[in-house]
Order: sequence, then C-alpha cells, then structure tokens
Amino acid sequence: MTGGRLGKTQRQHLIARLIEQHAIRNQGELVDLLAAEGVNATQATVSRDLDDIGAIKVRLPGGDAAYAVPALPKAQIAPEDHLRRVFGDWVVEAAHTGNLVLLRTPPGSAHVVASALDRAGVPGVLGTVAGDDTLLVVVAETHAAADVADRLSDLAGL
Repeated sequence: MTGGRLGKTQRQHLIARLIEQHAIRNQGELVDLLAAEGVNATQATVSRDLDDIGAIKVRLPGGDAAYAVPALPKAQIAPEDHLRRVFGDWVVEAAHTGNLVLLRTPPGSAHVVASALDRAGVPGVLGTVAGDDTLLVVVAETHAAADVADRLSDLAGL
C-alpha cells in the first residue's frame, strides 16, 4: 500500500493489520511501519488510532509487551467521548417509533455508528441493524424509545 494520506478508517484498518503481522512494542515502531507503507502519521495520531481501534498491550513470550487488537470487537467498550465523536461525525438524523430508533448517516457509514453503539453499552439498547445509510436501534421494552432517541440525538449534536 502506497500513497501519502489515507483516510482515518483506512489508516486504522492498516494499523490493525500491521499489529496482526508484527510484534509492535511502541508507537514509534508503528509510525515507522506506517512510513514503510507510504503513510505519514504522527505519534499523536497513532496514539488516537490505537485508542479508537481498542488496541491493548499484551505480554509476549519472554516478557516483552506488544500491541494487540482483541479478536471480538464486542469485548471492546467504546468510551463516551469516542461514541460522541462517532455520532458527531456520522449521524445526521434521528427518529423513533414504538421500541425502535432510526438513525441516518451518509452513504456507507451506518456500520461505523452501529459498531460504536454496540460496544458502548448504552442503557436500553438491545442491539443494532445497519444498512448502507440507515441504522435501526432496537430499544428494550423497559426503556422509552423517545428517551433513547433523545440521548443519541444529543450525542450527535442534533
């Protein structure tokens, strides 16, 4: 992969792939590996990307530590600020009916919002179904869909 600037999503995908392929012990090594792929990224950007993808440090045989990405994304918990960032960037409309909340995103973005919401553990959210630009949020009967829709709208800044 060559060519200067990747979008955030593509860069994070590359980072996850590099972590799978190499024992990366620190952020400097990751910056160097990205540069070898033709991607310029600062240590600060790499730090944010590692946080966004849920990378953790694990012990290797021999005692060294290296980055790893948990195999099951559901095991990752999206912190509130990450959820707010994702919603602010991608959610453009919210509506509700019955026990459902409908979120609209730009084309090709619904899965990004769904993944963040699934990992966040928002009270009342049972799960999500994502299409291309529409996300359906199933709300538990013990919660009002209007309240969940309001909370999600607030996260998106709507």
